[in-house]
Amino acid sequence: MIEAAASGRGWGMEPTVTDVPDANRYEIRDGDQLLGHADYQRDGDTVVFTHTEVDPDSGRSGLGSTLVRAALDDVRARGGSVVPRCSFVRGWIGKHEEYADLVAGSQS
Repeated sequence: MIEAAASGRGWGMEPTVTDVPDANRYEIRDGDQLLGHADYQRDGDTVVFTHTEVDPDSGRSGLGSTLVRAALDDVRARGGSVVPRCSFVRGWIGKHEEYADLVAGSQS
């Protein structure tokens, strides 16, 4: 399990991000409640992110960023690279240059 905190007050638990390989996605949850997911396809050590979605009714801000940061940190820890086909993941990496080196084929 990948521990990650999202901003928000008044909720029972801090959201956690977990890789769920059987579902080909990373999930962000608060206990049993699914708050969002980042779908992927694996190609060897490369993770191709295809879609990211968070629950807009959760009342929490920053869930997407928390989810993507934890997923990318996990890929880095495993020595992998990413292909950000998902526009959210691509945009997030663009705003956080310290993750640009994870993009497959990058010269960083």
